[in-house]
Amino acid sequence: MKLRAVLPVATFIACVVVSAQAAQPADGSSPSGSISGIVGGSFTPPPPDKIPVCTRDSLKAAVASYLAAQQAGDGSKMTFTGNAKVLENMEPVAADKGLWNRKLPVSFSRSFYDTKRCKTFSEVIVSEGDLQYVIGTRLYVDDGRITRIDSITTQKGDWLFNAKNYLKFSKAEDWNITSAQRTKAEDMINGGNAYLDLFADKYREAPWGQPCARLEGGAYTNAKGDLNDPATSCKVGIPAGVLYIVNRDYVVDEEQGTVNIFCRFGAGGMPDSHTFHYVNGKYRWVHTLSMSAAKNSPQVLDY
Repeated sequence: MKLRAVLPVATFIACVVVSAQAAQPADGSSPSGSISGIVGGSFTPPPPDKIPVCTRDSLKAAVASYLAAQQAGDGSKMTFTGNAKVLENMEPVAADKGLWNRKLPVSFSRSFYDTKRCKTFSEVIVSEGDLQYVIGTRLYVDDGRITRIDSITTQKGDWLFNAKNYLKFSKAEDWNITSAQRTKAEDMINGGNAYLDLFADKYREAPWGQPCARLEGGAYTNAKGDLNDPATSCKVGIPAGVLYIVNRDYVVDEEQGTVNIFCRFGAGGMPDSHTFHYVNGKYRWVHTLSMSAAKNSPQVLDY
């Protein structure tokens, strides 16, 4: 009985082997449209991405042109490639419709430069006038020209928004570090991912530091305390439930000890920016910006 059960299977395998051998060319080479003798279909690999070229100075120059454009409301102050991508709140927009075409009085900005990815991130605060914003803008740069500009623009109605608070606390923080205090780029990325993973897995370990403070839209975890108080912590709790933070993308400035992550809170969810500043491998400052399409998110009063 066992022999009869094995014979049909063996016969089938033998037929497959014979058929595969018959499909091979007489010279032993792989048949057309096959990989290592696998027959059927074809595959043309996509062309390789062009690797951008940049220096820290060229990234700084691009950021300076962006800030000048924002303060003047004149996008022509930036040098774009002919096919540059333009996004605002993670949606394509016409180049002349981006917020940088509106003249805004920038109260404060802080920028980071990723010479490996040829990308920058700038936190831009506009706290005066009728239209107040906290903006997170990325530039993609190649050979001195901007190939992509990508902004998350938060304003009244967005998550915990308060531009005056954001200015007050961001400006008061000291983001300077020594070379000895730097954290490896990969460790900063892993630490940022660990923080975002906590929204789905509350048991995830993250590199919490003390002292540390988190600025979220306009809410601050240490609004009334000493920013250097060693007892202060960013570990103030994560909302209940399971929420997956997706579409993560990174700008890493190892020299300044900072990683910025653009992401979405759930598939199709709020466009979000999380910036993590590290000292000796631990969080020191955490800044978040989250844009709400409905503009009906909880707000924060002035501290």
